Amino acid sequence: MPQRTILIIDDNDDLRENTAELLSLGGYKTLTAENGKKGVAMILSEKPDLVVCDIMMPELDGYGVLHLVRKNPEMEDVPFIFLTAKTERGDFRKGMEMGADDYLTKPFEEHELMNAIESRLRKYEVLNKKYAGAGSLNELANDLRSNGMLTLDLEKYVAESYLKKQTVYAEGKRPRYLYYVVSGKVKEFKIHEDGKEYIVDLYSAGDFMGYMALLEERNYEESAVILEDAEILLIPGDEFMDMVYADISIASKFIKIIAQNIKEKENRLLNLAYSSLRKRVAKALVEIDDKFNKGGINAGLEISREDMAHYIGTATESLIRTISDFKSEKLIEVKEGRIRITDLEKLKNLLY
Repeated sequence: MPQRTILIIDDNDDLRENTAELLSLGGYKTLTAENGKKGVAMILSEKPDLVVCDIMMPELDGYGVLHLVRKNPEMEDVPFIFLTAKTERGDFRKGMEMGADDYLTKPFEEHELMNAIESRLRKYEVLNKKYAGAGSLNELANDLRSNGMLTLDLEKYVAESYLKKQTVYAEGKRPRYLYYVVSGKVKEFKIHEDGKEYIVDLYSAGDFMGYMALLEERNYEESAVILEDAEILLIPGDEFMDMVYADISIASKFIKIIAQNIKEKENRLLNLAYSSLRKRVAKALVEIDDKFNKGGINAGLEISREDMAHYIGTATESLIRTISDFKSEKLIEVKEGRIRITDLEKLKNLLY
């Protein structure tokens, strides 16, 4: 990981230099500015990874620095920690309302500053990470949870056992839970007006399910049914929503990814409508391998040909013929019903 740059803005020479020395010893590259005007100029020119800023300064106070920084599109998201000798709650509230990320009262302990900086940098990294694909919300939730930004203690929830073909939730029903797959596999699908099933998504161990309906405050638009005997945690939806909306930046990230996922689903429908069957089957094999094997050991894909056809949007007979072609071309192997990808790169190249 590249060395992080921290800018300290403070008119107190001793505190500024001592803080810079402390952070340098902690492995950070440090920059300093003795007043708000110089601090703003340095933020815009040096683009630090995080700013530690005093509030009470001549010429331009900390609030003014924060206001100018948040107005700049390039630096509007930079983590910002206020330092102040004042302890009134009004100062704390004003800073946080303006967009500060944290607030330390002087004098502070060294570990308090280091912990604040480390936690804010972790949060900034997660919230600015580019998430893509159908599993992006799961990835975000797991990143937030592992970094302590989503206080979701999975140990306190009891896993429910589900058998193959059992329904987890049904289209049109009001959501009550966030679901976490401990083991097994689940399909999420819609039934079209002509009675045909279309698989929207697939889930396996480590995935969250049912979050779209909770976050959008709507009834389920899909149904979820067990593909392989599963253990699933049922997390009360209101607990999950309270955790998300406790931090507006986290809520905003979830909403952005929802919008992104909607666009990706629209693109997938276009792909189903206009791409060749070979491309559609190749894309489905790559996606299902990623969902079920998650980049691990290629143990093969255990999914019925009917369900795979529903995921692709084609007839089962057409899928079987294409799989047979891929097998002849040595792109895949088929043993005991399991499909194992043998040439992932060539299969991916069929998409273009």
